[in-house]
Amino acid sequence: QVQLVESGGGLVQAGGSLSLSCAASGSIVSISVMGWYRQALGKQRELVATITHIGRKNYADSVKGRFAISRDNAKKTVYLQVNSLKPEDTAVYYCYAEIYVAGDAYGVHRGYWGQGTQVTVSS
Repeated sequence: QVQLVESGGGLVQAGGSLSLSCAASGSIVSISVMGWYRQALGKQRELVATITHIGRKNYADSVKGRFAISRDNAKKTVYLQVNSLKPEDTAVYYCYAEIYVAGDAYGVHRGYWGQGTQVTVSS
């Protein structure tokens, strides 16, 4: 089986920073896209940022210039540096990865989610 384990959330004042990380483990053959989504209370889950295995990045407009995504393929880990935080960034942040698992149909990458980590920004 595959697990995605996030860490690094917490409570921070507006303007502050946090570093989130998510490590994948299990019978992993390869990982294509890794990324972060978030879900605020009463709202739908939304894309924050994604990064491909060759480092191509995509950001939501609301976080461009403030958040930075990166990954370490050897460690099967994705990171999200969140800076200049605003109260509206408060949400549960979920790690996402498209993973080819040993024993699955050849080359098929399936989507997996982490359990989420809370980020709370106080004004």
